[in-house]
Amino acid sequence: MRIFFLASAFALFQLTAPDGAILAQAPAQQPAAKTPPKTPDTVPAPAAPVSKHYPILVIAHGNEPVWSLRLGMKGPERLDRANYPPIVLEPGVTSADDPGKAWTYHAKDTATGADVSVKLFREACSDAAAEIKYTFRVVVDHAQIGTLDGCGQSMPEQFPEFRKKNQLSPDDNPDANEKDKDKDKDKKTVLEPITNFKPPVAIAYLDAAGRVILSRGAIKRTVAASGTEMSLSHDGKKLLYTRSDSKSGPERTIVLYDWDSGRAKDLLHGNVRQAFWSPNDARVAFLNFQDQKWQVWTFPAGAPEKAAVFYPENVLALHGWASAATILATDLQKAYWISEDKPAQTVALKEIYGETFQATSIDTLRVHPLNPDLLLISAYYTNAPAGAPVDSMGLNASFFLYEIRAKRRVVLCPTDTWGRSAEWSRDGLQVFFSRLVPAKAFQNTRIFWDGTGLRRYEGASDLTVGQ
Repeated sequence: MRIFFLASAFALFQLTAPDGAILAQAPAQQPAAKTPPKTPDTVPAPAAPVSKHYPILVIAHGNEPVWSLRLGMKGPERLDRANYPPIVLEPGVTSADDPGKAWTYHAKDTATGADVSVKLFREACSDAAAEIKYTFRVVVDHAQIGTLDGCGQSMPEQFPEFRKKNQLSPDDNPDANEKDKDKDKDKKTVLEPITNFKPPVAIAYLDAAGRVILSRGAIKRTVAASGTEMSLSHDGKKLLYTRSDSKSGPERTIVLYDWDSGRAKDLLHGNVRQAFWSPNDARVAFLNFQDQKWQVWTFPAGAPEKAAVFYPENVLALHGWASAATILATDLQKAYWISEDKPAQTVALKEIYGETFQATSIDTLRVHPLNPDLLLISAYYTNAPAGAPVDSMGLNASFFLYEIRAKRRVVLCPTDTWGRSAEWSRDGLQVFFSRLVPAKAFQNTRIFWDGTGLRRYEGASDLTVGQ
C-alpha cells in the first residue's frame, strides 16, 4: 500500500476542499516552451522625402531681346527689359517638376494681372555674349510679352534685403524680426531708386499767365504773350509754337523762336497747326487744312517755303516723329505710322485704349525716344476711378504706357491725380505732365517711367523738353 501511494504521489497532486471534493488537478511543472521567432512579412521601404526647398536669390538674364529677372526669397520679384520700365511681379506658388533638378515659379504682373511663369533647370548654361558658365537654364513665360530664354546664377550679394535679414538672427531679437516681416508684407514694389536720369537742360512751358517761356539752364526768357503746341529742337535752341491770329476764325501762324538771336520769326500762315521737329532737327512736320482735310505736310528746316504734302488723307491730330522717316498721326478710329517709302501702318485706337479710356481729338501720343514700340498716351478715362479728381466736365484725365507688340497697357498717372499733356524726357526715364491742382490751376509735374519720383517741376503747364 505504501509503495502504491508513493508512486501515485509522484504522478498526481490533488487539491481537496474541506469536504473532501476534488477542486483542481495540475500536472507537474514543465519548462516554458520557446516560441520560434515569427518571420516578418515583406514591408516596402518608406518613400524618399521630396525636398520642398527651391533655389532663391537668383539673377537670370538673356539676350535677343535683352532682359533680366530677379528671383528673390519668395519667388520672382521683377522683370527688366532694355528700354522698357521694370515689371514688378507678385510671387505665387512654386513647384518642383523634378526634385533637385527643375522648378516652376508662378507669379503675376502686378500692373496688368498677366500670368508669369519662370522655369529653372539645374544644368549648365552658357551666355555667348559674356562667355560665362551659369548654374541654371531659365525660361520666362509672360502671357503678354511671350517667352524669354536665358541663364541664371545664385547671387545673394545682389539682394540687399537678404543681407539686411542676415545681419541679425531671429533668435537675437524676435520682436524686431516680426516687425520686419510686417513691413515686408506692406512692400508692394521691389523697385530700385532711379539715379541715372538726366534733368533737362532746355525746356519750354506756359506759365500761370499763359505766356510762352523758354528756359536754358538758369536763364529764362519770355518768348510770347501766348502760344500753344510747342516743340523744342534737340539742341534746345529753337522753339516752334502755334499762335492764334483770330478769336473767332481758324487763322493761325507757326512761329520759330531762335535762342541765339533772341528773335521770333513767322514761318507759315493759314489754317495750320501742330509743328514738330524731326529727330535730327532737319525737317518739320505740321498739319495743314487743305481740300477740306487735315493733311500732314513737311518742310526742310530753314526753308518753310518748300513745304509740301507728306500724307494727303484726313487725320485729326499729329503726334510727332516715330523715326527720321516716319510720322505718327491719328483720327478718332486709328493711329497711323506714315512713311514716305511704304504704306501707312495702322492700329485701331480701340486696341490701344481698351475699355478704360476714350479717344478724343485732343489726346496726345508720344513715342519713347529710344524705343518706338513704347507709347505714352494722354487721354480721358471712360469712367473716372473712385475718388479721382474731375474737371468742370466731370472727366478725369490720365496718361498710360502702351507696348504695341505685346499690347500691354499700364496706367502711369496716379489715380488720385488729374494729368494731361504727358511728354518724354530725352533720356526716356522721365515724364512731364500738366497736373490740375485743387485750386483749379495747373502745375508741371515730373514722374519717372516706373511710377516713382513724383514731384512738382517748373512752370504751370504744357512742358516740352529739348536738350
